Amino acid sequence: MNEYVAPGLFDRLSSLWHELVSSRAPDLVENIQPALPADDLGRVREQMNACLEAKGGEVSARARAAALGKAYLRLDPEGRRRFLTVMAADFDVDRAAVDAAVEALTKAPAEKRPASEEALRTALEAPRLRLLTQFNALPNGVKFLVDMRAELMALSRQHPELKGLETDLRNLLTRWFDVGFLELRRITWDSPASILEKLMAYEAVHAIRSWDDLKNRLDSDRRLFAFFHPRMPDEPLIFVQVALLPEMAGNIQDLLDVSAPLGDPAKATTAIFYSISNAQQGLAGISFGNFLIKKVVEVLLGEFPGLKTFATLSPVPGFLSWLAQQEQAEKAGGPALLTPAEAKALKPLLDVAPLSATIGGVRWWHDAGQADMLQPVILRLTARYLAQEKRAGRKGAAPTALDPVAHFHLTNGARIERLNWLGDTSAKGMAQSAGMMVNYLYRLAEIEKNHETYAERGTAVLSPAVKALLKG
Repeated sequence: MNEYVAPGLFDRLSSLWHELVSSRAPDLVENIQPALPADDLGRVREQMNACLEAKGGEVSARARAAALGKAYLRLDPEGRRRFLTVMAADFDVDRAAVDAAVEALTKAPAEKRPASEEALRTALEAPRLRLLTQFNALPNGVKFLVDMRAELMALSRQHPELKGLETDLRNLLTRWFDVGFLELRRITWDSPASILEKLMAYEAVHAIRSWDDLKNRLDSDRRLFAFFHPRMPDEPLIFVQVALLPEMAGNIQDLLDVSAPLGDPAKATTAIFYSISNAQQGLAGISFGNFLIKKVVEVLLGEFPGLKTFATLSPVPGFLSWLAQQEQAEKAGGPALLTPAEAKALKPLLDVAPLSATIGGVRWWHDAGQADMLQPVILRLTARYLAQEKRAGRKGAAPTALDPVAHFHLTNGARIERLNWLGDTSAKGMAQSAGMMVNYLYRLAEIEKNHETYAERGTAVLSPAVKALLKG
């Protein structure tokens, strides 16, 4: 029989779980078909029930959970959807039991109220939560659940019946990945090769193109820190890359140039956080970033007390897509995007193509005259996008920055300090933001106040230079 094998994950877990499965308990899901047809679906349901019955003690329970996990890993995408649908639908909360518990609670005399409240709490716990928790007890079971949630997040967009299961798993992972459980490690060139390879694969902001590139990012004037969980000791959760410099950086190509001379970290006054990457898709929405930055600042100050400035060199990933949407809105009768003076100055370009199409290319900035014409307009529009464009807050909360990177740093108490013209001239940087980059400044004495200003009113704290750009 041909088996569908999940790349990497099955290989890691199959051997770990084999001994647990082989002799401890009946395996009802052995040799199921990858697409999980109806007959096999019944066997999966039966195995799930057997896991919940927990007959035969802890060892047998682990064996049944391992068999179920191995079965899941053998499935193709459609089989996994059907597996998860069974878990979501057949092992959800029993609503009739909840209604009965609520009625019993409302009628309970005072002396029986604690027991009635406990009965209601029990009724509100979906059996699938106990199934998920059984996977947690397996070797690498936490990583299995993190990857399962990544699949659930994608599936639930098209299959809303899976959303409740995804929410249950997110809530479990949020508790298990409380920041108090996390370990901050510095990654160096001497760290295990398996960790270094994962960093190269997981880097999401500025691709690590070679081992020389990675070695440069781990040199003495650089630092790389990552959070790890004790149940996933070989899997970084989130990592941050830092450059130790004499001044604030404004160009990512210069910062990552492997041929640039080595700096002296002892003379550095500025720490630039130039990449923060979430390494586990299944932990999306479980925030470690704020705590990571604070811990790294603490560690850096302990090693380099001369550091005075902590800032980022960040992309502006949504700028050009926002600009294109604004142009479409203007075409449909919305407000003008450009001032009359800007529209007049750019008329020769706008007669050929919309502004977003012109500056989304990779070559326009080589024309010095064209670049000089566009610079003040792009700077003003980028400042507007970062500081003023919002998305509605949830459930009456304050509005938030439209740009996701801006929202992250403003939430953490930074201010928008400086915009950097042609700060990223890579193909990706030009396509996303016309080469614009931004420095978010973390003034340690102002972080709490800035956070409150943003959280309560949705207002971004701005430097005088950025305020001036908004005025045009």
